[in-house]
Amino acid sequence: MSYIVPKNILLESGLQNMRDIAKRYDKAKIYFHQDLDGVTSAIAMREYLKKYGIETVDAEIIQYGDKEFAVKKPEAKGSVMPVLVDFAHGKPMFVIHTDHHDTQVGVEKDASTSFRHSRSNVETLSQIMTTDVFPPKDIKTISTVDSANFVEMGVKPEDIMRYIFKLDKEEDITRNRMLMGLVANKLLLAYKNKPGFLEELVMTSNPSLVSIYLDIVRIAKEKGYASPDIMKGHQEDYIQKQKESDKVKYDEEYGIITQYGGGSMIKPGSYDRYTPFKNNPDANFLIIVWPLGLMQSSCNPFQASRSLKGVNLGEIAQEVLSKFESQLKDYTITLDTIKYFGEKHKSFDEDNSVGFTYNDMVALFHETEGGIRGLDTVPKGSSPDYTVERWQNAIKNVLSKPYSRLGDKEKKALSMLSISGWDMIQANSGGHKCITNISGLMYFGKDGVDWLKRIAREFYSELKRRIDTDRSVDLATED
Repeated sequence: MSYIVPKNILLESGLQNMRDIAKRYDKAKIYFHQDLDGVTSAIAMREYLKKYGIETVDAEIIQYGDKEFAVKKPEAKGSVMPVLVDFAHGKPMFVIHTDHHDTQVGVEKDASTSFRHSRSNVETLSQIMTTDVFPPKDIKTISTVDSANFVEMGVKPEDIMRYIFKLDKEEDITRNRMLMGLVANKLLLAYKNKPGFLEELVMTSNPSLVSIYLDIVRIAKEKGYASPDIMKGHQEDYIQKQKESDKVKYDEEYGIITQYGGGSMIKPGSYDRYTPFKNNPDANFLIIVWPLGLMQSSCNPFQASRSLKGVNLGEIAQEVLSKFESQLKDYTITLDTIKYFGEKHKSFDEDNSVGFTYNDMVALFHETEGGIRGLDTVPKGSSPDYTVERWQNAIKNVLSKPYSRLGDKEKKALSMLSISGWDMIQANSGGHKCITNISGLMYFGKDGVDWLKRIAREFYSELKRRIDTDRSVDLATED
């Protein structure tokens, strides 16, 4: 297939050509992921750029899903350099892009990248830079949070879920500093959807968890956010309600928690992702279905000596999907649907958001098994001199506009291109042995929830089969 992909400034190796970049730019805007690793990575990048005389003048959250396409456009050929940290999807508009995931979904050809294997992106940056920006002990705490490597660090559910930090005189300085960092993470997640909150942290906090913690407390008081005491009460109420919820079931025989939705999360600070393991400490696995289009399965990160080590959730996800492969390959999702769902986020701005573009389409789907159907052939009835290149350029022009401004003919043109349901899920899903996501079902429209439930039921059944097999192997080994 032939695709038209624009080029940008390509980083030759990591961040080694920063001196050349600094000749082109004296200002930067950092886009970052909406969590502790994203914030700390952005701060580290801000400090790193400062060494080269590049001032960070703005920061903005970028999040997977429709929020990704709602971010503001960078200045056209301006002096402000767009930089992306801690995010697995790439775009040519970013001059610098650092990430730590094993694989990157939707990284466009010629996109500037610095991908390294590590437990967190701030750890990735510390590998690239000649000196650590954050103290090594802080990096260890941040990496522990990002990788959920709680057993090694002796972290319990009550440690990662607490809103209030008090110095424990019975613990050493290192342990107290880590506990303070965990509280900073919890408060950051509780306030992360407050307008401008994370951006202010990135722009004002010094590169240390102490500074971030103190700034969080300051901002919360100045802006009248819910206090830690109030959120603690909401959390306790949430934990109790989830114990009683008919949407949460625990299979004691297999150690599997299944959950539909997150429960009532309206009150500030109520929701915590580790609540299922807090309520069911002996569980080995969690399968949770989010009605918006995501199924996630994870191991219990607090289990010190989890059995069933032969169970690989990433492998199970692919085994489950393979059972629906033929049906999913027959399921068609047209490009007008993809663009509509990609630009429906409440923060999407028709004039200023980047939107779902031709480059996003190519980056996400050009290497999928079925590819973008209809892109490499001209529509039926076209004139003999109408080339594939002209057709692709026409689609590129249509996708450069917001969906809300497309006319009927333009929407019809997009409806001539399609992705299979199989390729959509494969392009949006991923994971590894102890945590895996099956995603992309939001693009299935009204059929998405039914598909999610079917996939989740099969995942649950396959997980039980794998557990039985693992137990049989253990018994045979003992004999």
